[in-house]
Amino acid sequence: AGPAPPAGDANRLATLGPGDSVALQVFGQPDMTTTLYVGDDGTMRIPLAGAVPVTGLTSVQAEQRVEKALKDGGYFVDPHVTLTLMRSRSERVSVLGDVNKPGSFAIDPTTTVFDLLAEAGGATLNAADVGYVRRHAADGQIESYSVDLRGLPGAVNRLPNRRLEGGDELFVPDAQHVYVYGEVKTPNMYKWDPGMTVIQAIVLAGGITERGSERHIQIKRLGKNGRYTILRAKTNDLVKPDDVIRVKESIF
Repeated sequence: AGPAPPAGDANRLATLGPGDSVALQVFGQPDMTTTLYVGDDGTMRIPLAGAVPVTGLTSVQAEQRVEKALKDGGYFVDPHVTLTLMRSRSERVSVLGDVNKPGSFAIDPTTTVFDLLAEAGGATLNAADVGYVRRHAADGQIESYSVDLRGLPGAVNRLPNRRLEGGDELFVPDAQHVYVYGEVKTPNMYKWDPGMTVIQAIVLAGGITERGSERHIQIKRLGKNGRYTILRAKTNDLVKPDDVIRVKESIF
């Protein structure tokens, strides 16, 4: 086994379960240093002390239980134990939606949303740039946190709790689109982003041609009543999903 990672806050808060690998150290007893595994019965086989139940305990709680087992067994007078979670197999997160390999994946305390997305083969070409982490709260409610999937610096910090937890779901929705046609260089369907303006959509379409005019832009928008309305648009107006933007020819 390689060296144990630093035991940060995330490692200390993670609960142990079957399949997890844990580094054991006993202060002043280098011969006790080893890597252990949580068995299917929820116990770890501690040198000298034997099987110690640890499932559902944090590393701190498990340390106290191992210290008690070593002390009660008469092996040490006042043992100081450190347990560092090396790899979690018991905590899993589901990745759903527009990814290449949806499924359930094991996480450890250092796993980020982007690590998880890579495990799922990455987002598809039709995926949105914003995903959602769904978490089942203790009161039965489902909390949903948005996360930027474009890999921007600090994007993962959008999560109120940056550590993924077992039972979480990462959902990557389909991208929403806008349509740009008329006097633009590359009329087509384009991916919609929150906060997108008319001019940003037109730039995606290559910009206005020499025959077009930014003073003559229309938006065809579907209303709540199921009917379309035609709106006169300015370049800084916000675009909604499924808007159809038409740049008309200059009248001069």
